[in-house]
Amino acid sequence: MSRTKQSQQEAQVQTETTSASQPSTSLLPQTALDFARQAEKLSLHAPANDGQTDGLAVEALFPARYDPVVVTSDGARLPAVPLDEAHKLNILREQVAEGEDSAKVVVEGNLAKSASAEQKDDHGSSKGNLRTSIPPTHTNPLFPPLPLYGPPTLLRQVQCGLFRLSSFFLSLAFLQVIVLGSLFTSIGPFCQRMWKQVIGQDPDAHRPFIEEERRREQLRRGQAQRLRRRRSSGGSSSRPAEGLQPPGSSDDDDENDDIGADKIVCDVGYYARRVGLDVEEFQIETEDGFIIDLWHVYDPKEYSPLPAEERRHLGPEVFTRPAKRAKPSKGGGDSWQQQKPKFPVLLIHGLLQSAGAYCVNDEDSLAFYLCKSGYDVWLGNNRCGFNPQHTVLKYSDPRMWCWNIRQMGVFDLPALTSRVLYETGFDKIGLICHSQGTTQTLVALAKEQRPELGQRLTVFCALAPAAYAGPLIGKMYFKFMRVITPAMFRLLFGIHAFIPIMMTSHRMLPPKIYGWLGYKVFSFLFDWTDTRWDRALRNRMFQFAPVYVSAESMRWWLGRECFANHKCILATKEEWRAEEREMENWSESDEEDSDDKEEEQVVEMTEKKENGVKEGKQKGSRAWYNHQAPPFALWVCGNDRLVDGEKLLRRFEKGSEPHVDVVHSTVLEGYEHLDVIWAMDAVEKVFKDVRDVLWKTCHVRDQCRVPFGCEDVDEWVHPGRTET
Repeated sequence: MSRTKQSQQEAQVQTETTSASQPSTSLLPQTALDFARQAEKLSLHAPANDGQTDGLAVEALFPARYDPVVVTSDGARLPAVPLDEAHKLNILREQVAEGEDSAKVVVEGNLAKSASAEQKDDHGSSKGNLRTSIPPTHTNPLFPPLPLYGPPTLLRQVQCGLFRLSSFFLSLAFLQVIVLGSLFTSIGPFCQRMWKQVIGQDPDAHRPFIEEERRREQLRRGQAQRLRRRRSSGGSSSRPAEGLQPPGSSDDDDENDDIGADKIVCDVGYYARRVGLDVEEFQIETEDGFIIDLWHVYDPKEYSPLPAEERRHLGPEVFTRPAKRAKPSKGGGDSWQQQKPKFPVLLIHGLLQSAGAYCVNDEDSLAFYLCKSGYDVWLGNNRCGFNPQHTVLKYSDPRMWCWNIRQMGVFDLPALTSRVLYETGFDKIGLICHSQGTTQTLVALAKEQRPELGQRLTVFCALAPAAYAGPLIGKMYFKFMRVITPAMFRLLFGIHAFIPIMMTSHRMLPPKIYGWLGYKVFSFLFDWTDTRWDRALRNRMFQFAPVYVSAESMRWWLGRECFANHKCILATKEEWRAEEREMENWSESDEEDSDDKEEEQVVEMTEKKENGVKEGKQKGSRAWYNHQAPPFALWVCGNDRLVDGEKLLRRFEKGSEPHVDVVHSTVLEGYEHLDVIWAMDAVEKVFKDVRDVLWKTCHVRDQCRVPFGCEDVDEWVHPGRTET
């Protein structure tokens, strides 16, 4: 009976599949109606009674395999569309155009085939049409589907209003608790400091660079006094900056007013002019319609900024525009034509920061150090930042805030990289990231995300790489966010920007008060100190943080479903713990005598069974990256409680990523999470190595200017490539 029933079911499925693949004009009106309904669901606006079709969804594009973008009838692009909804739109569209059968059977059939199709193709290529090869909706346990909000309706506007109202009061209360907690924990250190002053002790004696801090502060005060005297005597209000000098060289104290003024402002160009450089701003459009900022640091003696119209965004396409020709120097001449260009590098910032974090330490800022070393420096900012912009979506639309770390990786990073390639004329650039910037790069380069990006990079320099969570994730307030449900998280923090009152405070509070308060709050949250910083510049550092981020993005970091729960960006707890057991077995096997090879294999398989590891697992079987990955360089902070960089380093050292070449790795003992970019000794411990690694991996050394200090740096040769 069971075999007969099974045969009948198989025959029925075969009949349904055959009928679904054959044209049927009788169901065409229903298919067209289904397509119209699906298009309305994904459109920019609700359908109008006057027959207007502007903003109507017509097709879904797939810049990355699992991240569709809806194109509207007027060419606009809408982000954050669930996979099944995007594929359904495309299938119905094709059926209407080709006269095929109803969408339901085809959609369900493609959804069923998606898992097997995914296993057959690890590199993103497909023999069939990508739009009809539907991957599963839940592509990774760490990246649950984003909500579908649809076009604005009265009901949706009411819902959004309720979320904004509830999140305003609840998130404000949460922020007040954090602020009060930070101030309360500061009482003890403040009293200790006062007591040391009373008994005649130096409260700053424990700071490792206190003498250098005081020397620099006196120098800045002297410069400010000279500026005031010059202005009061009617002297020149501005002097031209001198030419490019090697890092560490001292310029004339009076070279321009910006050095003497020492204002606290949220302006990268101001701090660049203090050291004889300047900045021009470009606008970039991502493939899902966001407008983001790209800052170009340059030496005004060598380069003239482009006109504003040439710095506007160029559309959503990436890696398709032909590169611009090299721009002649300021003044031109035969000498410039013979001079080689600088090699371009792109810097990406961390969580709740902007790229201004690389520009707050005067000469010892990473961006300015690399520029003066002889690199062409570009500073990339992620979506929203200080000024949220989208080509068609408005601030109040929840679709503008429906994104997380994956969209930042697969859309923002390629858009920024593409524009730098276009402006500089190179086919590859160097990439430097800090904290969350490393996360979005590690996600984007993964073989199931956007691995082709790796072919545009000569090296990926990861500062304080954030792939695994540190012990800080166990703090009470982080546990609270991990315990509450996604619905409660959205009720508490909304479905728009994450605690936007922080940005309001940034605009309203005096810079010194905001900088002091910002340090207290973030130090309390993330458990780092200013021990290694130039404390007189601390208020500057917090003028570029926080920026606008989405509540969905913070939910990915802190919520119960994603990073905070699994403590890893690309593997679940079960997966990376199983991998750690495998790595232990591999290490034990490597230490045994090679003469007992057969016995080793038996013991190894027995150990794997006892530990619950599947038989047959080999090194690299759980790899995140494929052959397209660029070389990696890692600077891990030894006292970093926010992330565990050493665990990521062990992953590479143990052979779990056979396609990744680690060209440099350093564990910086005593360094905390932000010391890698802000410590007073970061130039010696970090920046010089970054400079050398960028040049070592540069693939066009004969075409570029040799950076200062890199004259003796040998070229890195890929293990699979032989020198001629």
